[in-house]
Amino acid sequence: MSNVSGRRRVGPEGAASEPGEAANRRREVLRTLRVSAEPLTILAIADALGVHPNTVRFHLDSLVGAGQVEQVGPGRKGPGRPPLMFRAVRQMDRGGTRHYEVLAEILTAALAGEKDPGAKALAAGRAWGLQLDPAAASEVPDSSERAIGRLMALLERLGFAPERRRETGEQQVGLRHCPFLEIAENRSGVVCSVHLGLMQGVLQSWAAPVTVERLDAFVEPDLCLAHLGQAQ
Repeated sequence: MSNVSGRRRVGPEGAASEPGEAANRRREVLRTLRVSAEPLTILAIADALGVHPNTVRFHLDSLVGAGQVEQVGPGRKGPGRPPLMFRAVRQMDRGGTRHYEVLAEILTAALAGEKDPGAKALAAGRAWGLQLDPAAASEVPDSSERAIGRLMALLERLGFAPERRRETGEQQVGLRHCPFLEIAENRSGVVCSVHLGLMQGVLQSWAAPVTVERLDAFVEPDLCLAHLGQAQ
């Protein structure tokens, strides 16, 4: 859709407005549309808020561009050009803030309060791993090397920054980054058990000839070590 006004016309609260004031006014425009049972014209929104129509046009341009407001067909037919009509898109605001860390802390704390939290976290991680890469489950890796390579690629996608290591004949995967670092620092028994279960589960889902026998957390300040072994 083209700009609501045909060309951008900055009203009294245009680009020169304070960012906080502009954001507040934009929320007011969106709120007015959300509480209305019917689509509204620019003039109706302006009257409801006691602002200049150009101010409403300015903010509608942004709201339409963000997918929060949509233009709809005119409510009447007759002579003359019908006014533009707008309504709020009925969905949660996808542009809002996210606090997934809070959710992770809540769930981790709940697991930590359970009897034998490490075992339950391991089982949860394994269950997640079993369904994490279903497309590859039918492609059984024909060697440990292929399985480890596939595991490395998956861990890279998940943000673990993995690296291949070998120590006295043992194959290892070093993890240089923890996607849940702040939580793992306080709840390593839970978070690291989830990660161990994840690796075990995904290898099991591939019917890989290799598994992760244990995961040593923070063997160095910037390193966790996954120890690999033959699957039983």
